[in-house]
Amino acid sequence: MSPHTAGTTAGIPADGTAVADATGRARDWTIAAAAVVVALIALYAVFVDNGQLVSATGSYLHEFAHDGRHLFGAPCH
Repeated sequence: MSPHTAGTTAGIPADGTAVADATGRARDWTIAAAAVVVALIALYAVFVDNGQLVSATGSYLHEFAHDGRHLFGAPCH
């Protein structure tokens, strides 16, 4: 067979697995980036915010965040 035969390219499979692998990697990086953003927001709310972010939603969430600060050993008083 000739290297110019249809269906054969330079190292790329004809079944599209290279595209599927790239799509899967992009999805995995997107999920990881979203998890990092959510974790950073949660850390900000617990350690830096001092209850201002959640105090507008009611005292229950404020007390929950306050107890979380104590649980993680962060000073809050």
